[in-house]
Amino acid sequence: MSPATGPRAEGAAGPRILGVPGYEERAFEDFLSPGDLLVVNDAATLPASLFARFRGARLELRFVSPPEGRTARVLLFGAGDYHTRTEDRPPPPVLRPGDLLELRTSIARVTHVDPQFLRLLTVELDAPAIQVAYAEGYPVQYAYIERPLDLWDVQTPLAGRPWAVEAPSASYMTSLPALRRLRAKGVSIATLTHAAGLSSTGDARLDAALPLAERYELPLATVAAVNLARTEGRRIVALGTTVARALEGNALRGGGELEAGRFETDLRLGAESPLRVVSAIYTGVHEEGVSHFGLLEAFRPADDLRHALEESARRGFLTRVRRRLVRRGRLI
Repeated sequence: MSPATGPRAEGAAGPRILGVPGYEERAFEDFLSPGDLLVVNDAATLPASLFARFRGARLELRFVSPPEGRTARVLLFGAGDYHTRTEDRPPPPVLRPGDLLELRTSIARVTHVDPQFLRLLTVELDAPAIQVAYAEGYPVQYAYIERPLDLWDVQTPLAGRPWAVEAPSASYMTSLPALRRLRAKGVSIATLTHAAGLSSTGDARLDAALPLAERYELPLATVAAVNLARTEGRRIVALGTTVARALEGNALRGGGELEAGRFETDLRLGAESPLRVVSAIYTGVHEEGVSHFGLLEAFRPADDLRHALEESARRGFLTRVRRRLVRRGRLI
């Protein structure tokens, strides 16, 4: 499977989408029917990568979650930048509470070090953290992207509140004109905001713990739309794993019922997870062994997902833009 080496060009053809099961290729809108409820994530992506110096050494900080006030939870990286694969970067020094990190426009004081993962820190900046991020931060980037990303490159068509550390990439599948056509077709659309987190850390033990707990906000209007769809027996389709995790995490904490508000979920869906809300999901291709593949086993058996991987590779899909819609039990 070949990775894409840059953002999709303006005006390029839309993403290729493979249905599971059935493995037929259709346009994004063609998998949805009148009466369906499509729930989307409207989080914008933060410039969540910042560089700092500690005792002369250049380090990188990546937000783990959206900062609050002057406080940020970050993951520390050693020397280097996105040109080097995360797993090949040298380990950073072990920091302790009270240590100071010198950023270009601010100072960050370490207030907490995670006892299990010493690279996970809580820091207090001398200015609002989001202000510092927009003053000197960069989008989180990985080595398979050849050129530096602009902040615009990591914004989805639905971007609103800047909460995501990495882009909720399933939202790249659609566009505002496509959503207007879906509404005209009789598909309902609802939003939530989920702070999509880091997808890779370079540490196999920490990667195995992903996704970490993530913040989300569920509007009252979305709760009402989902409840009505459930009552009427209509499909609820999640645009991306962040949407599925927010809805299912909220239903789990509420004993099956949704509650509007701002929450955090540490839910990890898998083959044994009952789905209380979501009927189907649009998602990117995820290789076996990563947490997102395990999440999709809540929707389809692993053999179906492996076959989808084989089919997408055979058809020449690119890893960044390959997409599929998965539905429990039967073909969409």
